[in-house]
Amino acid sequence: MLLSNELLSEVVESHYLHGIPLGRITERLKVNYSTIIESLHWLGKLFEPCLDQLIQAYRQAVVRHADETTWRVDGSNGYCWLFSSESLSLYLYRQTRAATVVKEVFGATPLEGYLVVDRYNGYNRVPCKIQYCFAHLSRDLKDEAAKFEENKEVQEFIGRLRQLLSEAMTLRGKKMTDQQYYKEAVTIKSEIFSLCLPDSLAAQDEDRHPAIKRWSDFFIESAERLYQWVEDRNVPAENNRAERELRPTVIARKVSFGSQAEEGAKTRGVLLSLLQTLKKGESNPRQKVKQMLDKISENPNLKTTQLLFEIDSSKKTKSAHITDRLHLSQVLI
Repeated sequence: MLLSNELLSEVVESHYLHGIPLGRITERLKVNYSTIIESLHWLGKLFEPCLDQLIQAYRQAVVRHADETTWRVDGSNGYCWLFSSESLSLYLYRQTRAATVVKEVFGATPLEGYLVVDRYNGYNRVPCKIQYCFAHLSRDLKDEAAKFEENKEVQEFIGRLRQLLSEAMTLRGKKMTDQQYYKEAVTIKSEIFSLCLPDSLAAQDEDRHPAIKRWSDFFIESAERLYQWVEDRNVPAENNRAERELRPTVIARKVSFGSQAEEGAKTRGVLLSLLQTLKKGESNPRQKVKQMLDKISENPNLKTTQLLFEIDSSKKTKSAHITDRLHLSQVLI
């Protein structure tokens, strides 16, 4: 390589953690643009085997998040998929939004734990419990209310329902004991059911506004995907983690308009996954990348998956509160 491990680490951190465009990086470092591109492609191929380790660790997580956003490749429409937990971030760039990508990550074997997502159908067949994002539902309800601004019945129903969703989303952030949390959670769930079920279905169901009936039916019939946060305090009622982690990708898309080639998108997925995961477990991700590259320089036959095992062997976490954190410490970084 023409570039030092220190410089490579700085480029990777600047671009994939801080979102600085490669043009500005090369201008600041006075390095040829094509040299940087070729170096990043080399790093992407070097660390590509780590994606399988991330997928395995993600499957072992107790609470998982997932989301996707558009990302153009060579002028064609595509998507950036994010699969995230407290300890890792996995970015996959694909040309499709089909459920095949979800199956690639989750597999077909039943899994413990939960997946927090929006209501996109592609996630509905994952082999674990699902929690729909209440923030998405609240926004949908707001849009529904805007269609019937002059209907007092609809406004009162949606207003109260959105208030209950807000209470559910903020419940985990309150300082209270587990006993207090679960008691309050059950109360909120009961109030949602009471709001959606009329006093007499036979007498009142036909008299309700169609919008009220549609949303009432949804919150009753989709109960198995709406109230996981009531059963387990570790499960959030919103998908804010995934939305926050996807926001830099959305900004990068607006700046770069996507990737110029398939190889660029693949490299971006590998290195973005690596750096964003390192960020969650390391105080200095750039230094960690340099350490990896230094070891590879000393032993070119060393596989990155072996390296990651070795690096973490002296820093395994002692906490088993979050299963995915413990599992990740055994396979990555």
